[in-house]
Amino acid sequence: MSEETILQVKDLAISFETFEGKVKAVRGVNFDLKRGETLAIVGESGSGKSVSTKAINGLLPKKNTIIESGEILFDGKDLLKISEAEMQEIRGKDIAMIFQDPMTSLNPTLAVGKQIAEPMIKHLGYSEEEAIDRAIEWMRLVGIKNPEETHKHFPHQFSGGMRQRVMIAIALACEPKILIADEPTTALDVTIQAQILELMNDLKDNIDTSIIFITHDLGVVAQMANRIAVMYAGQIVEIGTDDEIFYNPKHPYTWGLLASIPSVDENQTELYTIPGAPPNLLYEPVGDAFAPRNEFALKIDFEQEPEMFKISDTHFAKTWLLHPDAPHVEPPENIKRRNEKYRALHPEKAVTPGGGIHA
Repeated sequence: MSEETILQVKDLAISFETFEGKVKAVRGVNFDLKRGETLAIVGESGSGKSVSTKAINGLLPKKNTIIESGEILFDGKDLLKISEAEMQEIRGKDIAMIFQDPMTSLNPTLAVGKQIAEPMIKHLGYSEEEAIDRAIEWMRLVGIKNPEETHKHFPHQFSGGMRQRVMIAIALACEPKILIADEPTTALDVTIQAQILELMNDLKDNIDTSIIFITHDLGVVAQMANRIAVMYAGQIVEIGTDDEIFYNPKHPYTWGLLASIPSVDENQTELYTIPGAPPNLLYEPVGDAFAPRNEFALKIDFEQEPEMFKISDTHFAKTWLLHPDAPHVEPPENIKRRNEKYRALHPEKAVTPGGGIHA
């Protein structure tokens, strides 16, 4: 994986005008994307994951969206400042998107081969015949059987898993620099889900694309991501490598998400759930937005928003528990056991007190 940064999101803040008032959906988000990496953005529904990434692709509704602040830098351009015509040249060619529900995203009246061919005709200048031939190749690459025949079929003639493969073929047809996958496996059963994730990993290596993978399921992330950004209430509250987030998490919200993953190694009688509900972003939270749900909350959490504390060169978390004057708080037992098991399997990686995982 290259260290070249191909996308930077800086201080992104997005609100929506509604009948009830202004919803502050994204509140000062910062992250970057390296060439060839997979960055997973995780968090509960309503945390701002999809809004942040739709802004990258220029897909937010124009009517009621307010970009309060920020830059999205790609290829020397701020994507928030370019015209729709310029964005259309980028969308589908350089930055492509796989959506959650292929049945509502695919055109029901158009054969799937023509839908895969469309971006190649528009962006790469292929003739219709050339594009259909290439579409058949893409269908074969994503594991659709007998593409010489099935490219003439319509979306309703495919299963959910096959429709998602068609969506992946459309997104990858122009070999984009960035692929945004918005919960692409949510509607699929676990067997098909695993196949789709494996397929995306294989294709990423073959065409040297970078992936932003959006999900609410940290279990899915384990086999996909190089880095993970955890979002809560419109902000990134922790970001780090996959090892750092899974085996040395620092934010209590990340602890809660990890504790919610069922374990095959432990005799669990019930699944853990994070108490309470996310805040209503019609009203901007005071202090740490997670404080009302956080059993480890300090008095300052209800009064002042925490800064983003540095744990290592790659690991940062937005919690007052990392302040030098904060009391020492042990993570929940199942998180500690996960960390101990990791250290036993990887003795070459030491977790320093208050620090990240260092090789």
